[in-house]
Amino acid sequence: MGHHSTWTWQELLVLLGVLWLWGGSAQPTPPGPTRSPAPQLKFRLAGYPRKHNEGRVEVFYNDEWGTICDDDFTLANAHVLCRHLGFVAATGWAHSAKYGKGVGRIWLDNVNCEGGEKSIGDCKHRGWGNSDCSHEEDAGVICKDERIPGFKDSNVIETEQSHVEEVRLRPVVSGARRRLPVTEGIVEVRYKDGWAQICDEGWDTKNSRVICGMMGFPAEKKVNRNFYKRLKRAARTKGQSPRPGSRLASKSQPKQKRREDVGSRKRLFAERQQLNYRLHSVSCTGTEVHLSMCTFQFYQGNTSTACGAGMPAVVSCLPGPLFTSGSTHKKKQRQQQQGQLRIRLKGGAKAGEGRVEVLKSSEWGTVCDDRWNLLSASVVCRELGFGSAKEALTGARMGQGTGPIHLNEVQCLGTEKSLWSCPFKNITQEDCKHTEDAAVRCNIPYMGYENLETWYWDASNVTEMVLSGVKCAGHEMSLSHCQHHGSSLNCRNTGTRFAAGVICSETASDLLLHAPLVQETAYIEDRPLHMLYCAAEENCLSSSARLANWPYGHRRLLRFSSQIHNNGRADFRPKAGRHSWVWHECHRHYHSMDIFTHYDILTPNGTKVAEGHKASFCLEDTECEEDVAKRYECANFGEQGITVGCWDLYRHDIDCQWIDITDVKPGNYILQVVINPNFEVAESDFTNNAMKCNCKYDGHRIWVHSCHIGDALSEEASKRFEQYPGQLNNQIS
Repeated sequence: MGHHSTWTWQELLVLLGVLWLWGGSAQPTPPGPTRSPAPQLKFRLAGYPRKHNEGRVEVFYNDEWGTICDDDFTLANAHVLCRHLGFVAATGWAHSAKYGKGVGRIWLDNVNCEGGEKSIGDCKHRGWGNSDCSHEEDAGVICKDERIPGFKDSNVIETEQSHVEEVRLRPVVSGARRRLPVTEGIVEVRYKDGWAQICDEGWDTKNSRVICGMMGFPAEKKVNRNFYKRLKRAARTKGQSPRPGSRLASKSQPKQKRREDVGSRKRLFAERQQLNYRLHSVSCTGTEVHLSMCTFQFYQGNTSTACGAGMPAVVSCLPGPLFTSGSTHKKKQRQQQQGQLRIRLKGGAKAGEGRVEVLKSSEWGTVCDDRWNLLSASVVCRELGFGSAKEALTGARMGQGTGPIHLNEVQCLGTEKSLWSCPFKNITQEDCKHTEDAAVRCNIPYMGYENLETWYWDASNVTEMVLSGVKCAGHEMSLSHCQHHGSSLNCRNTGTRFAAGVICSETASDLLLHAPLVQETAYIEDRPLHMLYCAAEENCLSSSARLANWPYGHRRLLRFSSQIHNNGRADFRPKAGRHSWVWHECHRHYHSMDIFTHYDILTPNGTKVAEGHKASFCLEDTECEEDVAKRYECANFGEQGITVGCWDLYRHDIDCQWIDITDVKPGNYILQVVINPNFEVAESDFTNNAMKCNCKYDGHRIWVHSCHIGDALSEEASKRFEQYPGQLNNQIS
C-alpha cells in the first residue's frame, strides 16, 4: 500500500467490526423454538336422565371419546370442566356413574385442579389414558345454568337427540321369553322413561354384529324375517285368526308352532299400538363396540307414521360355549372338540375380564399394552366366546403376569377371528415389562344369576338350608353348577348355626413362586437330630423321625429357597388378625397362618412319597419393585402381609424350609410346592399357586430342573412333563 493508504491497526479493527455488524444485521432472523400444538380437546355431557346443564363428562382426546374417573374428584375439577362446556361455574358433581356408564377409554384419573385452570389438561392427573378405574366410576358434573357470554361451541352438549345410551334385546316369541340368555328379539333403545324401536330399513348383518357384541355374544346369525313379517301382517288384522288354508294356518305346521305363532301375533298386535320408532338409517362397520359409535338418524316430531315400509329391527345372536343352553358335560365336550384355545384371561374378578395371555411355543405369556385398544380387545373377547369389549385395559390393571411377553403393538382391524391374525411386533426385553400387561373387560350375556342363589344376610332370618357340601372349581357361573350334596342335605335341621356367607371384593392378591430360584438353590443336607428339636416340635419332619434315636443320627433334608411374589391387585393379608396369632417359643416367632405352603415329593404317577409344610413364620415385604414401598415387617409384632409388587423370601438355610427325604428311595420324582394350599386367603387366580420341577435322586445327590408354575405350559407340554421318564445320567439339557 502507498503512503496515502496507510491505516492504523485500531482503524482496521473498527472498520472490520462495523462490516461484521452490518453483514450480520442483513441476515434473516433465525426462527425461535417452536412448541408442538397441544391436542385439541372437546367436551360433552351425556347420560340419562339429566338436564341440559348436567351429565356424565366425556372428553375427546387423540381422536377418541372417553370419560373421567371419579377418584379424588372435587368441586374445583367440576368448575374447570363446566367452563370448558360454556357454563360460568359448577354447583356440584356426581360419582359412581350416576348418569350411566360410558364406553371406550377412561382418559383421566386422579384429577386434581385448583379451580382456576384454563384447561383440564393443566390440572394434575395420572396421565392421559392411565387409569385403574372401570366405567362404574365415571364422573359427572352439575353446572350452573348460566352461560359464559359469547361462548360458542357446537360440542358443548350432547343431547338425547344425538346420543344413544342403553340398548336391549326384547324377545317376542313365547319360548324365548322364558329362556336366558335372550339371543333373539327386537332391538330397543332407552328413550325418556321407556323404550323405543329402530326401523329396519337398510339394516344389515354388520349392524346385527354390533348389537350381538353389546349383548355379550361373539357372532350374529340370520333372522327368519319372514316369520316376523307374518306376525306384522297378522297384527294388522287386529288379532283375528288367519283364514283357513293361509300360510300361517297351514296344517303342515306343528300344533305347538301354530300356538306359538298365534300367541306372538296377539302380543305383537297389542304392542303395535305403542311402537315408538326412534332411530333409522343405522349404518355400522361391524367393528364398533356400541351402537352409539355407528352412524344413524333420529326421527323428529310425530313418529306415528314412521318406518312405513319397514318393521322393528330384529337381531338373532349366536352364544359362546359358556352360555350355550345344555348340560355342563355337553359344554365341556364342545370345548374339547374346538381344541385348546391359544388365548385366555387371567386374574379377573368376573367372567369375561382379565389379563390377556397367549400361547406360543407351548408356553403362556402376556401381551404388551402399547397401542392396545378396543378393536384388539374385542377380537380377544369374541375369540373367547364373549361379546365385544367394554374396556381395553392397560398398565397391568388385572395384575402382572409372569414368563415371556409374547406380543407387542397389536393392531387389529376388529374383523379378525383370532388375535394371532392381527398385525403385531415381536417383543424384545427392552420394549416392555409386565407392568404394561394388557387386559380386557368383555360384554357378557345377562343370565339372571343374581336372582337365584347367593346372598349374604343376617343368619337369624334363615328358615331353610338349600345346599350343603358345595365344592366349586372357581370358574362356575352359579353355585348350582358346583358339586354339592343335592337333596341329601347334611345340615337340614341345624338351624342358623352353619349358614354360609361371603364377602365380595373387586380386587384380590395373586401369589406365585419364583420357580428359577427353587431350581438354583436346591441341595441336600444331612442335619444332626440334636439340631432339629424345634423343627420336630413344629412338625417339619417326616413321621418316621419320631422313631429315631434322639439326639443321635441325622435326617436327610432337601433344602431350597422360595421367593413368593404378590402380582395381584390387593395386598395378601393373613386370614386371622394379630389377636389370634400363635407364639412359638422355640423359634421365637408368631404364626399368622398354620399352613402357608405345602412341599411334596411325588412319583411320576402322582403318588406322594415325602411331604413337608411351612407355617407363615413371618409374612413380610423382603424386597419390592422400584417405586413400591414396603408395608409389612414382622419385627416388634408388626403387621404381616405381602404388598402388591413385593415379595417374601424364605431362604434355604432357615428351619422348615425343606422336605425330609430320609425315607425316599433313589429314583425320578416331581418336586411340588403349593402356596396357600387350603385357600384360606382370597386370590384372583389359584391356578398359578403350584410349582413343579423334575428331579432325579441317586441316593446321594439330587438334580432339580424344568421348574415352572403350574399353568405356565400348554396342555400337551404339561402332559409330557407329568410323563417324564427320568434321566439316564446327570447331564441336564
